[in-house]
Amino acid sequence: MRPPLTYGLTFFAAVMSTCMLVACGKPPGGPPPAAGTPEVGVVTVQPQRVAITTELPGRTVPFLIADVRPQVGGIVKTRQFREGSDVKAGEALYQIDPATYKATYDSNLAALAKAQASLVTTRLKAERYKELVAIKAVSQQDYDDAAASLQQGEADVASAKANVETSRINLAYARIDAPISGRIGKSSVTPGALVTASQSTALATIQQLDPIYVDVTQPSAAMLQLKQAMARGDLQKSGANAAKVRLLLEDGSTYPLEGKLEFSDVTVDQNTGAITLRAVFPNPDADLLPGMYVRAVLQEGVKDQALMVPQQAVSRDGAGKPVAYVVDAQHKLQRRALETERAIGDQWLVRSGLKAGDQLVVDGQQRAAPGVEVKTVQWNPKSVPGTETAKAAPSEPAGAAN
Repeated sequence: MRPPLTYGLTFFAAVMSTCMLVACGKPPGGPPPAAGTPEVGVVTVQPQRVAITTELPGRTVPFLIADVRPQVGGIVKTRQFREGSDVKAGEALYQIDPATYKATYDSNLAALAKAQASLVTTRLKAERYKELVAIKAVSQQDYDDAAASLQQGEADVASAKANVETSRINLAYARIDAPISGRIGKSSVTPGALVTASQSTALATIQQLDPIYVDVTQPSAAMLQLKQAMARGDLQKSGANAAKVRLLLEDGSTYPLEGKLEFSDVTVDQNTGAITLRAVFPNPDADLLPGMYVRAVLQEGVKDQALMVPQQAVSRDGAGKPVAYVVDAQHKLQRRALETERAIGDQWLVRSGLKAGDQLVVDGQQRAAPGVEVKTVQWNPKSVPGTETAKAAPSEPAGAAN
């Protein structure tokens, strides 16, 4: 026989269980409540005109570059520029001791004057002999000798003039001028150094930085694919914008000025299988320096009726292939296998697997399985990172009557 306390505890437990079931609205032993219809965020796939671009690695190259070398030898007397400064074409950079070249120039001037004076007497003699030989006053031999002396005198004057010009040029070369305008680098010599004509070591190097070239490389296979896409009609030429180029710098920032594609090389590098393209950019503030690594963004063409979808709407299956989910006319989830071409910004360019008007699921795919009925709301991208996007009212069922 049980003690009275045991009967009391049993009765109390039964009463509490009954009260809890009643409070929860569930009859004892009843089924669990029906789950709510899953809600997914969707966008309507719409074709659009898209500019197809490509990023190519490259290096900046001076627009003009010139090594400064002496054309005559001698002792450097002065350096007339500041290293790292901008110089103008024709501006004096170095002065070589001109004393010996000035002396040679003066000597050649004197030799020219002597030759010209001698030519005067030789010409007069030849003219007199010409008259005398006509009356047989002098022999023909004497006249021939006088005529030959005249020609020799004229040649001596011409030679003396050439020597004067050569010495004048050498004297001028004693002043070394900037061959081009641009920014001059470090000097390899100081005043007092001995330099020689056309020496292998440059005295300094001048580089023109405004404008500046950017040399980029593109795989030849990519160029073939581009030509084939245009031949099929998948891409159209971009018109006036085809030659425009944008530049991404090493720190990820975008260079503010737009460049222009100058030319494409006519040969493929046998070692890399790439083609060199050259673009030119304005560089008024010298923000771009030679040798910088950059990425050039070139516009390849324009694709009409392109299907662009948010990247977060595309996932990968077990085989690593892209898939997405759409909502059909019965509000049921469908899985689609996709073929994507490339990523453009935060979107995928889809080649196949979707069509215009599809209700593409961007958010909430994990809340339902294919074939499950869902409720759709219009999806909007987050305007501020880290904040939740407000959801709009449920959209009309796909294919519903108006």
